[in-house]
Amino acid sequence: PSENKKIKYLNQFELHTLISTLNLSSEISWDWFILLVAKTGLRFSEALALTPKDFDFVHQSISISKTWNYKGEGGFMPTKNKSSVRKVQIDWQMVIQFSELIKGLSEEEPIFVKGKVYNSTVNDILSRYCKRANVPVISIHGLRHTHASILLFAGVSIASVARRLGHSSMNTT
Repeated sequence: PSENKKIKYLNQFELHTLISTLNLSSEISWDWFILLVAKTGLRFSEALALTPKDFDFVHQSISISKTWNYKGEGGFMPTKNKSSVRKVQIDWQMVIQFSELIKGLSEEEPIFVKGKVYNSTVNDILSRYCKRANVPVISIHGLRHTHASILLFAGVSIASVARRLGHSSMNTT
């Protein structure tokens, strides 16, 4: 069984290589979604639920207060637990990119959801990019692991990483 165990995260170099292959055009796309998850460590359902109103560009942060019901009929749902309600800091580059990207979109509508969303759709797109970038193939959830491990490797405290990921306990992290 251990031979085919999937690698759950990328190292910093692999992530950088992956990101450089994304097609970040002026249109909202799954490429932007992949970048967002890579740079924030959000859960799939949290990132899907993001609306323009959740972005606070002045304070360089994203407010996580809900999830998207992608397994059911769609629509907003509560977060996984109360620790999941949080603000996640973003870098100035993302502030510039996303402020431009979401300009003129409806404040209350999810940015990335157009109709039914399948986890597999986004994982397939990510998988293609991984292959193209010649890095291990990971899932969207693997980007969350990647984000956490890069922060920990950079010396960020487990407590801070746990808060950023919305974990209720450091043990989870």
